[in-house]
Amino acid sequence: MAFNHLPAGVHDALAPLSVTPVTHSVPMAKNHRSDRPPADRPPGPAPGAVLDRLASGPSRASRITHTEHLPPREGRHALWPDRIRPEVLAAVRAAGIERPWAHQARAAEHALDGESVVVATGTASGKSLAYLMPVLSALLDGSEAPNGRGATALYLAPTKALAADQCRSVKELSQPLGHSVRAAVHDGDTPFEEREWIRQYANYVLTNPDMLHRSVLPAHSRWSSFLKSLKYVVVDECHTYRGVFGSHVAQVLRRLRRLCARYGASPVFLLASATAADPAVAARRLTGLPVVEVADDASPRGELVFALWEPPLTELHGEKGAPVRRTATAEAADLLTDLTVQGVRSVTFVRSRRGAELISVIAQERLGEVDRSLARRVAAYRGGYLPEERRALERALHSGELLGLAATNALELGVDISGLDAVVIAGYPGTRASLWQQAGRAGRSGQGALAVLVARDDPLDTFLVHHPEALFDQPVESTVLDPDNPYVLAPHLCAAAEELPLTEEDLALFGPATEELLPQLEAAKLLRRRTRAWHWTRRERAADLTDIRGQGGRPVQVVEAGTGRLLGTVDAGAAHTSVHEGAVHLHQGQTYLVRSLDLEDSVALVERATPTYTTVARDTTSISVLETDTEIPWGDGRLCYGSVEVTNQVVSFLRRRVITGEVLGETKLDLPPRTLRTRAVWWTVAEDQLDRARINPEILGGALHAAEHASIGMLPLFATCDRWDIGGVSVPLHPDTLLPTVFVYDGHPGGAGFAERAFHTARAWLTATRQAIASCECDAGCPSCIQSPKCGNGNDPLHKRGAVRLLTVLLEGAPVEKPGGEEGTDAGAATGTEG
Repeated sequence: MAFNHLPAGVHDALAPLSVTPVTHSVPMAKNHRSDRPPADRPPGPAPGAVLDRLASGPSRASRITHTEHLPPREGRHALWPDRIRPEVLAAVRAAGIERPWAHQARAAEHALDGESVVVATGTASGKSLAYLMPVLSALLDGSEAPNGRGATALYLAPTKALAADQCRSVKELSQPLGHSVRAAVHDGDTPFEEREWIRQYANYVLTNPDMLHRSVLPAHSRWSSFLKSLKYVVVDECHTYRGVFGSHVAQVLRRLRRLCARYGASPVFLLASATAADPAVAARRLTGLPVVEVADDASPRGELVFALWEPPLTELHGEKGAPVRRTATAEAADLLTDLTVQGVRSVTFVRSRRGAELISVIAQERLGEVDRSLARRVAAYRGGYLPEERRALERALHSGELLGLAATNALELGVDISGLDAVVIAGYPGTRASLWQQAGRAGRSGQGALAVLVARDDPLDTFLVHHPEALFDQPVESTVLDPDNPYVLAPHLCAAAEELPLTEEDLALFGPATEELLPQLEAAKLLRRRTRAWHWTRRERAADLTDIRGQGGRPVQVVEAGTGRLLGTVDAGAAHTSVHEGAVHLHQGQTYLVRSLDLEDSVALVERATPTYTTVARDTTSISVLETDTEIPWGDGRLCYGSVEVTNQVVSFLRRRVITGEVLGETKLDLPPRTLRTRAVWWTVAEDQLDRARINPEILGGALHAAEHASIGMLPLFATCDRWDIGGVSVPLHPDTLLPTVFVYDGHPGGAGFAERAFHTARAWLTATRQAIASCECDAGCPSCIQSPKCGNGNDPLHKRGAVRLLTVLLEGAPVEKPGGEEGTDAGAATGTEG
């Protein structure tokens, strides 16, 4: 990849309707501990009966477009390897587990052989026990060492909640082992007085990649005793490490391996993942090591009933008179209310923090009308809460005090919320892997479970509820990450040099782009070469050059203006759209209006209010081509992939009614533009193709714009991305291509791999896009096909029929895909219409 500009982090440092049901095989599994519900709880209601009650209201039954029945499955047992310590086997038997499932035994065998291994089996299939057995055995062996602290192990989770949950489980399981296992959580919530004890005495440290990047690795000399004894590194839920975040984590793990080698250790990596395509390939890319794959799920599962649910059309009309469906938020709140009234323990997953709060508020209000005590048994759970709030909610959920929860994916990732009977998923979560992960939260005790996917008014959601084969007949996606992304790699090279001067022997560890980046980092006076090593030159910490979650700076603190109370935080990258002046902000069921946003001090002042609307930001975008890496002919048009510069500015916000989505008005904003250098896929059409598609100049802009919106909406079906991870621009005549052009770009500096995946699957991707537009029942376009919720141009212009004709002609010239869905060769300023 050519790299002609300094990475962003370095630059900042320099600058102080009805489908016949069909049964399919889907990768799911249930809890390994027992096929019976806990003794203190009666068996849950049959999932089919719960669904029948949900569908019994007026017009409810017609909203179910498809019902999938996954039958129960018997488990296959094996024997633990004889190298597992007998004390560990006894502790596991005391927990009620007599024999392992076959995949657990295989994974433990590889770990004991010193081979890094990824266990890629279904939700609740016992992946934790598969890696814990060799880990606990090693810790027990180490406790008998005559000198020193003995063997240590490191556990990495993508969320604090998961690490805390796993720590509880480890302590319970290892209680018979006495003080041989000293497990402790080391994260941002850990009191400073506890951290020194953890460094000196803990032999099983549970943390997250962020803490490893910012705290452990920069202070490696204080962790030397732990690192030199490091036997195993557990990477849990590793399928979540995708895109920019995954690329950062890959480099953090390389820094960890380098420091371990410095202290004489070579840890074995044990990875756990929900069922994924090519898990060994993704694990190798993440760790930089050879990894053995264990993917044959031998655990049992209970019955799963999975319903696809489409909210009805309302009598209201949205932008340009388009028909409006009832929102997934309102529909999911109704379902959560009904489940709570029935006494069905459930979680409703929603993609946004605001959505989680809204669903909780609506359900509480409706439950209060039935029984005031029920309203207190529903809550919201999301990122941005203060630590004490999160812990209280987790305790209430574990105890059963809460019957229903509206949650973001903070609760998706393996947290043991056993005893749930149902899961409602408000909007497709972006990937099939996440869909099955969320659905698997119910029925974790081996009982039957109900999952309901409620479609949003969105091209992809609408397509999926009417094409169930796209969910139930397809494997989960490949994990996309790019550790060689220079915007990711450069700050990690700086961090590594501060930890320990970089030598030429280190270059291979960090990847082929390293040699090209080092001279640029020298020129920027960030690194200095002395003899055979590169040294960090600045006083500030190199680890602070980058936020590994790609959030782009300090989180914005949300402060109540009247009291000065800190309510929570918002990611810096989302501040312009979520806490701009006039925005509606929800926190713990309370509604606030943003009075002011101070970007310099990263503070948003809010005040209590009771608006009858929500707010949605609008922005404008321009794009220029920096470099075309590869291009292939599509008839007279071209399909291209390369580097672009995107300039984006939030210019206004809409006020919409909460339940209906009706637009009440628009208010202008004055916020600074932001520039992004990233990767994009784009396609052009020639004049002859426009003639064949009967596209005249009057409808050209609308046809391109409609195709752009729909293609962004459909891309998550082909890449492990979310529509909010990507952006788009369509231009009737772009100055860099001199042709009508549609761009789809990664919304992260340097790219995240999504645009590259779009380039390689373009024929299938754009074919599905055309089908989604053509099959929609509306006349001129609606949110289910070509309207976008984040369009900076107010969804104007759009031309539905023109988009279908344009894509038809474009696809006529598309080359035949190679096996594996790739086309062509492997790829390493005009204001337009933005999606």
